[in-house]
Amino acid sequence: MIRSVIELRTTAEDHRIAQLTAAAIGLALIDAAIPLPLPGVKPGLANIVTLIVLARYGWGTAAWVSGLRVIAGGLLLGQFLSPGFFMSLTGAAFSLIVLGGAVRLPKRWFGPVSWSILAAFAHIGGQVLLARLWLIPHNGLFYLVPFFAAAALAFGIINGLIATRLLDERAAQSLPPDNRVR
Repeated sequence: MIRSVIELRTTAEDHRIAQLTAAAIGLALIDAAIPLPLPGVKPGLANIVTLIVLARYGWGTAAWVSGLRVIAGGLLLGQFLSPGFFMSLTGAAFSLIVLGGAVRLPKRWFGPVSWSILAAFAHIGGQVLLARLWLIPHNGLFYLVPFFAAAALAFGIINGLIATRLLDERAAQSLPPDNRVR
């Protein structure tokens, strides 16, 4: 009997993506447990990880982490291939498209907070568009846009500030002891 063994070789990049995705999934599960008054409005805590990955490793790695988070989150929450899964996937896709352009903006004026705000608006915009085209084919849905926009702005600012703080702490830890701010 001939045995065939398939050996998968992983790289350091694969391990990094897996670890960052696990962090994003954990935050997505916490996000799902937070009760909020309006369906579809969530803090988007996993987006903090996406912003950090975007700033440190680039758009490609951020896209992997975000895509894997959406798929794994859908599986873990029992929503895989449900309307909620497609809403999440659409929001993540629109957000990633906008982030792809946002990272090219001048770093002097644009960073994790502005990226987060733009991504939050893109995310909710994609979800409203999908909901209108597929789930709620009625223009009455647009009456909720101001509430969604206010939530996107608030959570975009908060998540961006958290990501900035974590990036700053990480940068401070990597400095030699003589250069650290006290």
